[in-house]
Amino acid sequence: MSVVQIENRQDLRRRDGPRGRFPAMMLGLFILTLILALPVLVVFGYVFVPAGDIWAHLASTVLPVYLTNTVFLALGVTVLVLLIGVGTAWLVTMCDFPGRRIFSWALFLPLAMPAYIIAYTYTGMFDFAGPVQTALRDAFGWTRADYWFPPIRSLGGAILMFGLVLYPYVYLVSRAAFVDQSIAALEVGRTLGRGPWRSFLTIALPLARPAIVTGVALALMETLSDFGAVQYFAIDTFTTGIYRTWLGLGEPAAAAQLAAILMVFVFALILLERLNRGRRKFHHTGRYQPISRYQMRAGRQFLAFVACLLPIFLGFLLPTGWLLKDSILHSSSAFNAGFSRLVISSVTVSLVAAGLSLLVALVLIYGTRRESRAPGRMEQISLRIAAMGYAVPGPVLAVGIMLPFGFIDNSIDHWMRSAFGISTGLLLSGTMTALFFAYIVRFLAISLNTVEAGADRVTPNMDRAARTLGVTGLAKMLRVHIPLVSGSLMTAVLLVFVDVMKELPATLVMRPFGFETLAIRAYELAIDERLSDAAAPSLAIVVVGILPVIILSRAIARSRPGRNKSANSRL
Repeated sequence: MSVVQIENRQDLRRRDGPRGRFPAMMLGLFILTLILALPVLVVFGYVFVPAGDIWAHLASTVLPVYLTNTVFLALGVTVLVLLIGVGTAWLVTMCDFPGRRIFSWALFLPLAMPAYIIAYTYTGMFDFAGPVQTALRDAFGWTRADYWFPPIRSLGGAILMFGLVLYPYVYLVSRAAFVDQSIAALEVGRTLGRGPWRSFLTIALPLARPAIVTGVALALMETLSDFGAVQYFAIDTFTTGIYRTWLGLGEPAAAAQLAAILMVFVFALILLERLNRGRRKFHHTGRYQPISRYQMRAGRQFLAFVACLLPIFLGFLLPTGWLLKDSILHSSSAFNAGFSRLVISSVTVSLVAAGLSLLVALVLIYGTRRESRAPGRMEQISLRIAAMGYAVPGPVLAVGIMLPFGFIDNSIDHWMRSAFGISTGLLLSGTMTALFFAYIVRFLAISLNTVEAGADRVTPNMDRAARTLGVTGLAKMLRVHIPLVSGSLMTAVLLVFVDVMKELPATLVMRPFGFETLAIRAYELAIDERLSDAAAPSLAIVVVGILPVIILSRAIARSRPGRNKSANSRL
């Protein structure tokens, strides 16, 4: 070993500290991750707290309904997002037909449409008093007893609503997996006489399976955490049960136990792929070249065009057009000073939450890294613990935060009354502090994953070069790392910003008295059956969500390894 290598290793030991020593920074990061994991720990801790007779009442009356509806809702959404997401991803990636390039990014657009907003929109269009059924009765002279129309406010209607807006999660990862596959495997299938359909089933689909299951898990987590759509459709699920048990019946322990059952569902989704995959690996061969797409006959081109157009039309164009029409017709009452305040409060709280999430992600990512080495096992565990909140539904998160915050508030208030005769009131629960904490815990995983992906592109040699120039510590992060990962940082801020704009359950439960956002106003107006008035705030949320959707689609289109400039334009 050379003298330079020995000196470098000794320098690394001096910088990182002696082996076996637990640095103070790691202790601080471990405490931070425990704070971020507090809602999950509290919910699971309440499993062992007696809930009295209320739990027996729930188990004998509504719990079977919660379980049945939740399971059937999850199964229906799974089938729908798989059919739409995987099918359209394969068509736009591997087949050639008119409009393919437009569909490749337009199929992301329903991701900007929250489930509760599309539920309000389709109810306004297709309910008994809506224009569709009214036109049918006027045209044929029907009465209510003369015809049957599929009920929109039903379990089947909820499955359709969720499927239309959540399939982009599966489409996103499926298209990325198909784009990233080596064409060599498909060429081997062609030489063996396998056509497009058999190549898809036996080659491309198995290779993309881990990514597809990840997309399905994301869609199901969003389904299980939804409150607005299932509450509006009067479908009893675990999410609505948590809300009613806690706020309606005043039983936080029973609500926490319902939340724990829902969390078991969510974590089971996360573990499902690992357990099912076992020791099997999914590798591609190393040769990448421009994709040779299947040439389709005119009839199949038309079917492919319709198959890609329908999800976009039903999941984005039709509801957005309806919202735009209602917003214009009711512009005098919708776009007033109150609407401006809603926009300002929504944008402000979303920006602050996105900034705080990014700041915490930077602390965790760069606090667990050392120059010239990747994060160790303890650091990786800390990051995974901190990211658990994304798998926690909003109502569960609200229960896990409000219970300890309420206990702290009551303890401080009791001590201040006893010692000084002063009532402190609510210091944490029911304040913006609790709401921002909920946003950070809920969406930190987005910032963590995005920042980590950017930080991995900064090589140790860049750190060593900065150190030789006398740039170390915080200055190195600000002058070297931040400029290099600025794109990832902006993406993280943008994605969290849009998610906070759409967030309804946690905001509805934890907001301070008198605080409203666009999501809250849209929900309250829809619950009061003022669907036309709910169009303007709903449309504003959708418009804000379009920008990150376009960014995601462009990022995936540029992600194929080995692509040259001409190949980029063809994708």
